[in-house]
Amino acid sequence: MRFLGINAVFHDPAAALVVDGEVVAAAEEERFSRRKHGKRPVPFSAWELPELAAAWCLAEAGLRPEDLDAVAYSYDPALVREEHAAPWEDLRTTYATRAPSFLATALPGLDPAQVRFVPHHVAHAASAGLAAPYDECAVLVCDGRGEAVSHLAGHYRDGELTTLAAQELPHSLGLMYEDVTEHLGFLRSSDEYKVMALASYGTPRHLDVLRELVTTTGDGGFRIEPIDWGGFAKRLDKGETWTADHADLAASVQARLEEVLLELAFWLHERTGARRMAMAGGVALNCVANTRLLSEGPFEDVWVQPAAGDSGTALGGALHLSQAHGEPVAPMRGADLGRAWSEGELAAWLDVARVPYSRPEDLAGEVARALNDDLIVAWFQGRSEYGPRALGHRSLLAHPGYARNTERLNDVKGREQFRPIAPMVLESRAAEIFGRGPVPSPYMLFVHDVRPEWRERIPAVVHVDGTARIQTVSPERHPLLAAALARFEELSGLPVVVNTSLNTAGRPMVDSPRDALECFGSSPVDVLVMGPFVVRRAAT
Repeated sequence: MRFLGINAVFHDPAAALVVDGEVVAAAEEERFSRRKHGKRPVPFSAWELPELAAAWCLAEAGLRPEDLDAVAYSYDPALVREEHAAPWEDLRTTYATRAPSFLATALPGLDPAQVRFVPHHVAHAASAGLAAPYDECAVLVCDGRGEAVSHLAGHYRDGELTTLAAQELPHSLGLMYEDVTEHLGFLRSSDEYKVMALASYGTPRHLDVLRELVTTTGDGGFRIEPIDWGGFAKRLDKGETWTADHADLAASVQARLEEVLLELAFWLHERTGARRMAMAGGVALNCVANTRLLSEGPFEDVWVQPAAGDSGTALGGALHLSQAHGEPVAPMRGADLGRAWSEGELAAWLDVARVPYSRPEDLAGEVARALNDDLIVAWFQGRSEYGPRALGHRSLLAHPGYARNTERLNDVKGREQFRPIAPMVLESRAAEIFGRGPVPSPYMLFVHDVRPEWRERIPAVVHVDGTARIQTVSPERHPLLAAALARFEELSGLPVVVNTSLNTAGRPMVDSPRDALECFGSSPVDVLVMGPFVVRRAAT
């Protein structure tokens, strides 16, 4: 059977296609529209649909809208409660209610009766519990908000979800983190990861106060009292410089978030007895908290959906419908679920761009030598990633042994200098260099401690707190990339390279050959590798 999932109501609109229980395609609208996050999460934008992503998913499988058995829309307007409504929320609800007819217009041939409303947090839960490589697991969802709740704790067994707790609004860990994001001068529902990075520069000196304001309730839920953020640090406008007070506030909120998640995890483990836990929701993208949950929590294994934010609900909705129709659902095989181009298509794009390029016989060696020469390499290979992390398909690569490369890459991307860049490491070598976090760690969703003897050898990827958010690479999943890493180690003695997303600040990750060429042409990147082809910047 064929199920299309749609996320549209808040932010990160996306589409995903599941056929006979297998994930066939998934993509975010931003990769097509080139608008970061697809749209802003306001009621006035709730009508906007991931039309381009949905059309591509169908085309990738050779399907037409009328071939679908159902479409999952990851929000159920019937669950919205008036007492939880934000200003203009009735507009969002109206748009969601009319989504079937909007979808039928966007996808000609679709019968509006084929659209099914899937509760937002059920879709999140399915994106974790059904996509994880487990037969049975606990599932924890935390985000900003859904229809009437901000959290779900449950248990998947034989594909069936049992919901054990759900926290009603207005109490929300995700909204709390969004509030402090905005207070610190960043863009809410977008820049929360900057707060996580800034927290490493501070001391959680307000933790005792936050423990009084943010509490768990003993029944799987939590309470958040009104918080006067200005009492901790003055509000920053965009572009203003942060101070130690702001770093301390970030550190305090981050620490309390971690503590609350641990308390929720212990409660969930006590109720389920499960050995494993799967996670989704925007809060699950907090890789510092994820590592604490794994290292200090009650579960032996923790799996996090790579597209844990709202884009992942498109996949979760489709998986939920597939399972509900009695189909066995297969775990995700990887996050490379987006668009790809053949060698001929890539060559045609390079010809149109009129740039000189080569096709080296030893591509892995060519890339390794460029990295060893301290050149920045734009890496464009295979299908693009689903979710916010660059995982070896749309990446910027660099030498990790030079501390200046942190500043250099942040300059290339136009980012704040306090933000870390991440290491990519051969899976077989990861455990000797990084500790505490899980190995393998293919999705960059946990932080690892960098072992002391390695910190001076790979300073570009070591954050101020001695940690790194790693991606492990195996020859089975990434043969060319693993070969390049192995050759780089032969030259440099380091089985690690810098890996950050192939984009510049405020722009979505590169997706198409045009995107890659535009990014290469407009930023100080030295080498572009597209498929088997290499483009080098002309000497000046």
